[in-house]
Amino acid sequence: MKKSNAFALIPIGVFVIFYLSLGITFEYVMKIPMGFYNVPVVVAFLVALLVAVIQTKGKTLDEKFEIMGQGVGDKNIVTMLLIFLMAGIFVGVVGRNSAESVAYFMLSVTPPRIAVIVLFLISCFVSTAMGTSVGTITLITPIAVAVSAGSGFSLPLCVGTVVGGAMFGDNLSFISDTTIAACNGQGCKMKDKFRTNFAIVLPAAIVTLALIFVLSLNSDIPEKIDKSYNLVQIIPYVLVLISGIIGINVFVTLLIGIVSGSIIMLATDSISFSGLLSGMGAGASGMFETSMVAVLVAAMCALIKHNGGFEALLNGIRRIFKGKKSGQLGIGLLVGLMDVATANNTVAIVMANPIASDMAKDYGISSRKTASILDTFSCIVQGFLPYGAQILVALSAANTLGCKLTAFEIIANLFYPMMLLVSSLIFIFIIPEKKNKV
Repeated sequence: MKKSNAFALIPIGVFVIFYLSLGITFEYVMKIPMGFYNVPVVVAFLVALLVAVIQTKGKTLDEKFEIMGQGVGDKNIVTMLLIFLMAGIFVGVVGRNSAESVAYFMLSVTPPRIAVIVLFLISCFVSTAMGTSVGTITLITPIAVAVSAGSGFSLPLCVGTVVGGAMFGDNLSFISDTTIAACNGQGCKMKDKFRTNFAIVLPAAIVTLALIFVLSLNSDIPEKIDKSYNLVQIIPYVLVLISGIIGINVFVTLLIGIVSGSIIMLATDSISFSGLLSGMGAGASGMFETSMVAVLVAAMCALIKHNGGFEALLNGIRRIFKGKKSGQLGIGLLVGLMDVATANNTVAIVMANPIASDMAKDYGISSRKTASILDTFSCIVQGFLPYGAQILVALSAANTLGCKLTAFEIIANLFYPMMLLVSSLIFIFIIPEKKNKV
């Protein structure tokens, strides 16, 4: 039997306490502007990782490093790190001017008051087509920053809307890792999971659009925005958008953006060759903190798993929740807690799949509903994690363009994940499941 040790989860608590206590102290006690932004996230995770190392008994230091190395070397982590670097280079190549051109063109063809609504719809569409929330956030966040500057909408609202829209496709797309992991783990067809999932996300998306519309009406936005833009500089974003829509791999999509952006910037004398290389380097360097957090989280989670923390979490969920409706909530809570622990919704689904499958059989829950719950709740939690890849990438993209944001400013504007949680609970406790054998 796998060992179970609830104390192995302590490093996660250490990080949360370290991060929140310093952030609250800086922001509200010491009155430091952007207090949470001044908290060193990498240091917070290093402290938590040190606790996990100390907790790992019966192993030499070299053996502990080997366990951490196995966690960092996971395919999902390596893929994430490469996306971070490619994304940073893309932002470094196209720079602020290209994003502003996209934003000002968009504002010129749509009423300024619906600019944030357009951002949400674009993010939903691109993330569904590409199957990646991180890639979508990387591409659209610079545009959101420019929309905020040009229209007058608050920056947290614009960036939070993009992050929320990105989670829409992460949850729903046929080519999303979370969809594939949930369907394969529960043995259901993707089309069946999609139908069940769509009934949850559609009401959440509609309510989100209504909330954004109300906020737009209450905002002091100029009726006409007349700022110049360069249509040539829009081309890299158009190519990336088209690539995402037709389902091209995110690496190829970003490479298309980098190559086209480089050619256009050089051809129009917008930048010298040495300046282009410097921009690439600066963009990649801008992803340093984000990449380090991913590495530290992977190493910490590998030790927590080895020490029995995840097994204790799974066993606790299984014991507490009884009955069909409670069991569905238990499955959602299970994958949510796994996501808090791993900061990776795909990994969380993979780890939760075996227990969720057993719970589904015990409680008589269909495989497609189980897959839908796993995917939906993992995406809800992932969107809110201040140390999750989605928010970290959004912060990095905004900061690269000279804008300072905190994770909690973005979280306060994540209307879609909030509405998705409400819709999911209604889906579980109020709407009955049709009898089927799927």
